[in-house]
Amino acid sequence: MFMALPPADTPLYNHPLPDIEDWLRSKGCQQDRTDLHCWSIQKPDWKADLCLEIDSLTVRYIGASEDGRDVQRSFKYSLSRQDLDEAIFSGP
Repeated sequence: MFMALPPADTPLYNHPLPDIEDWLRSKGCQQDRTDLHCWSIQKPDWKADLCLEIDSLTVRYIGASEDGRDVQRSFKYSLSRQDLDEAIFSGP
């Protein structure tokens, strides 16, 4: 059961953790069973690991560079959920 999330233009640091977890689930992410702060997502043309760090959300796109290496990006929690949606889930 999903709770109503804060408005999409709300900075992520103003979201309670259960809301962030619901948001990630709604985007198709699966929570790691041992590292609960880490999540993974698989799309038809890319896959990524996401980790909720202390001051940012880190995304590692698996094999996404032209030479097959991973591409890692970090996004501050001061960004809105909408901005993060567009930046993360549009792919590498």
